This record gives sequence, C-alpha cells and structure tokens, in this order.
Amino acid sequence: MLKLRFLAHKEFRHILRDPRSLAIVVVMPIMMTFLYGYAISLDVENIMIGVVDYDNTPESRQLIDHFYGSAYFSKPDASPVDGDPERILLSSEAKAVLIIRSGFARALHERSDFSLGMMVDGSDNTVAAAVQNYSSAIVSKFALDQLPVDIEIPGITISTQVLYNPDLKSSHFFVPGLVAIILMMISALLTSITIAREKETGTMEQLLTAPVTPVQIIIGKIAPYIGLALLDGILVLVFAKIIFKVPFVGSYMLLLLFGLVYVSAALSIGILISSLVKTQQVAMMSALVATLLPSVMLSGLIFAIRNMPPVLQGLAHIVPAKYFVTIIRGIMLKGAGLQTLALNGLALLALMGVLMAIAAKKFNTRID
Repeated sequence: MLKLRFLAHKEFRHILRDPRSLAIVVVMPIMMTFLYGYAISLDVENIMIGVVDYDNTPESRQLIDHFYGSAYFSKPDASPVDGDPERILLSSEAKAVLIIRSGFARALHERSDFSLGMMVDGSDNTVAAAVQNYSSAIVSKFALDQLPVDIEIPGITISTQVLYNPDLKSSHFFVPGLVAIILMMISALLTSITIAREKETGTMEQLLTAPVTPVQIIIGKIAPYIGLALLDGILVLVFAKIIFKVPFVGSYMLLLLFGLVYVSAALSIGILISSLVKTQQVAMMSALVATLLPSVMLSGLIFAIRNMPPVLQGLAHIVPAKYFVTIIRGIMLKGAGLQTLALNGLALLALMGVLMAIAAKKFNTRID
C-alpha cells in the first residue's frame, strides 16, 4: 500500500504541473456544461414568420399582433413581397409566411368559415411542425377572444402549404447538416497532425531550412488534403442520395465552390492546431474539441441559434459550419442560387482568410 501511495502521489504531482491536464480537468467540464446547458433547448421559439396582409383591416392587424405578441413567433428583418412570398423562405430569412386573404374581417363578423394561408419552410421538419401547431392555436385563441361568451366560434382555419420537404422527413433536414459536420471534423483532423508529425519525427529542421515562406508551407500542407476532403464530401452526398433519398435540386457546381471554401477553412483550423502543439495525439484531441463540439452545438444543425443567449449567438458567427449548414441545405433542398447565399458565402470566405492568416502567423512565430 505504501508503494501505491507514493506512485499515486507522484502521478498527482505530475498532473498539477501539467497545465494541459489541468485544463482538461477544470476547463472542459465548465465549458461543456455552459454550452450544453444553454445551447441545448428543445423548445421551438422565436420562429421568424413573415405576413402578407391582403385584408388590411383592424381585425387582420390584431391577428398579426397576436402572432408577434406570442413567444413562438418573431418578425423577420425583411418583409415578404406580396407577389412572391416564397422568396423570403428561399433565402431562409423566415421559416413561414402567413397569408391573410381579403374578406377575413367580414368572415369574422359574420361567423362564417374562412381559410387563412400559410407557406412553411419544410427543410427543418421540427420547426415546420411547430409552426403548424402554434399557428392553429393562436388563430383559435384569437377567434375565441373576438366573441362574447356562449357564441359559436367561426370556422377560421389555416390552409398550410409545406415547401422543400412536404413529407417533413427528418433525414432531409439532418443529413445535409451532417455533411458539414463530417467535413469540418475530418478536414481538421487530417491537417492537425501534419506539423506535429514533423516535430515528432525530427524532420521539422529540414522543412525550416527549405527556401520557402511560412505561407507557402501552409498552402503546401493544405493543398493535398483539399481533394481528399472534397472526395469525402462527395461520398457522403452519394450515400445521402441513395440511402436516405435526400433530394438535390440545386447546382452541384455551386455547392462544390462553397465546399472548397469551407474545406479550406476547416483545414486551416487543423494547421493552426498543429502549429501550436507538439504531439500528434494532443493535436488530434484538440482538433476534435475545437471542431466537433462548436460545429454541432452552434451551427444550427440541431438547435436554433436564435433561442440561445446573446453570448453564444455571437460565438456562432465565428463557427464556419454555421454558414455552410445554411448553404448546403439551401442548395440541396431549396435550389437556392448564388444571389441568395452570397452573404453566407462571403462570411465563409472571410473566416477562411482569417484562419489562414492566423495559422501562418503562428507558424511563423514557431520558426523564429
């Protein structure tokens, strides 16, 4: 027992002197509790819904106030155009559009049947189902509030049209997002061990004496893996199409273009990690923590970013997967074009440039 006690005491002192072990023991649980506690929310709230009001009466405006006054719906930044409400769904600026046809107020006063219109983005099956349930409840409550006690409620209903995923299949929603997560994780893992391997095998000195700049070394390290990562993405898409029957209605070339930028950003994260650590094992663990957790939690893959605290919403803007999840779902399920996805593409391009610049800077520091 005495020997075991001394061995345990020795190992405990090693842990206290190792900042990486302390970080895993102390920082990781706190970070994961914070992320899981705030980011994981199964409540579907603050759903962006646009309204096209053809009736334009006090009653129709009261109904709109009921929608926006609830905790379930919020007003989008852009309003749907009367002639083309689908455009706002295509751009993902709103998840649904309520259409109030002419004659709503008259039907309400005459207690006659009336059907409201609702166009729903079915690419997110969970949100689409919630929109239908919440909308029916709000309309029923509104009709009940308008009438005296013991008066028959008028038959005001919502005629719903689900776009992009009319059967509300969850695989159509999750599989495109999984492509983004898999590409991020694989790409970062591939390059996270490159420089660390050079350090472990003792070939780093040969690399440093070569007549090349740090930027050239970074690009040279990344280039071979771009093709491999894109091949992985194509394989996943083929399996998604064959096995899960996920539709692909957009442009293959446009997705390839955005995929190239996204993969380059992911590879840059791996290179940055590789330049900061000394061993391949630590590099691989760091790559998993830095890519898998934020990409799953803060990309909108499963949990709505709008329902998270402002701090996490801000962090989500520096997660490349957030933009690529929107891009790949938009292209595959909606057939969105370059004009619709331009802002997400520019954000992804900016992140790629920043990550490459930081990776080159850190690697340059190591050379010095």
